[in-house]
Amino acid sequence: MLSAIAALSVAFASTTVPAPAAHAATDSFYTYRGATPLGDLAPGTVLATRTLSYHIASIPTPITAIQLLYRTTDAQLRPIANVASVLLPPGGVDPAKAVAYQSFYDSLSPEHGPSRSIAGDLSFGGMVLSSESILIADILSRGYAAIIADTEGPQADFAAGPEYGMTTLDSIRAATQARETGLTADTRIGLVGYSGGAIATNWAAALAPDYAPEVNDKIVGATQGGLLVNPAHNLRYVSGSLGWAGVAGMAIIGIARSYDIDLSPYLSDRGRQVVAALRDASIANVLFQYPGLSWQQLVKPEYADPNSVQALVDTVDKVNLGSAPTPTIPLYIAQGAGGDIEGTPGSNPTVGRGDGVMVAGDVRSLVRQYCATGNSAVEYHEYDGLSHIPTLAVWTTGAMAWIDARFDGVPAGSNCASVAPGNPLTADL
Repeated sequence: MLSAIAALSVAFASTTVPAPAAHAATDSFYTYRGATPLGDLAPGTVLATRTLSYHIASIPTPITAIQLLYRTTDAQLRPIANVASVLLPPGGVDPAKAVAYQSFYDSLSPEHGPSRSIAGDLSFGGMVLSSESILIADILSRGYAAIIADTEGPQADFAAGPEYGMTTLDSIRAATQARETGLTADTRIGLVGYSGGAIATNWAAALAPDYAPEVNDKIVGATQGGLLVNPAHNLRYVSGSLGWAGVAGMAIIGIARSYDIDLSPYLSDRGRQVVAALRDASIANVLFQYPGLSWQQLVKPEYADPNSVQALVDTVDKVNLGSAPTPTIPLYIAQGAGGDIEGTPGSNPTVGRGDGVMVAGDVRSLVRQYCATGNSAVEYHEYDGLSHIPTLAVWTTGAMAWIDARFDGVPAGSNCASVAPGNPLTADL
């Protein structure tokens, strides 16, 4: 397998193909221009297609990408047009199986979406997808087509988990409807994602039985790591931390954007400065650049308790996986708990340890909830000495082998009985 990845990497670096697509800011492909209102079209309907080369850091490769503009749904259940890319493996498409890979491109700017990078746009935030190229190469080297959605939707609704889930499910619908991809309604699907990609993966798994039952029937399993469960707990966990504090600011902005919350009445002078700086930021602009940032610095003194911002309280449960349905598919979840390495101490008594940004106790509670509500095909691995980034490396080594086994019909494992208790999954801030 490693030799196949190496061969792909050499091919990527040595091939010259046509110039990249137009810059995203002026790219008309992202705009739906049909006469039929989006609301009259079924979720997953393909609105437009184009074929181009898969680019890594604006360098074209020999891998063909089919890009799809498709109808999907935002966090407030409004119809929207979004873009997904289907990368075709070099040996040809196997219509029997494909992998939906959810990127951790985490950004507040639509210019950083995976489809923009794949089409050849070059931006600092868009380079995050380039860092995932080895994971994508692994998928392609195994003969799977890779479905990669702009999971945050067209306005980059960062941290709005339900929207991530619906854009993912509808990208699968679109990919299996578009003739150009070689996939069909009978194609079986594996879900793969880490961190921001895990948000999309787990929400897709949770929403599929009701939102896209025909897709749920074709999903063989989902593997993910570094999972955001209850954003209210994450806010407390990373507040004042060295490396990840700024990500909480991004999440607050993203959730407010997704649900039309006006933050301006609550912000302090410092808060207004941070919000202005982060409005279009990528995670690459934030990590280790806002050390010590806390909620209390962002708001006026009278709002020092996040629970005093009622609009946020009313919204936070909507993005809490603990309040979402239990997935019916097999799950493999990896989570680090050594966040001190990345500057987040695990000493907060209300949330406990995590990987630096994600809370291990929340993930354990979610797993136990799934096991108790009908899904025993859940395998959970917690790494006490690893933080978020090293856990990615460990999870990566087995993620695709786990997906291979599901496609091969091997029964999924389960360790429900050995998962330790975690945190209450209430939405309190």
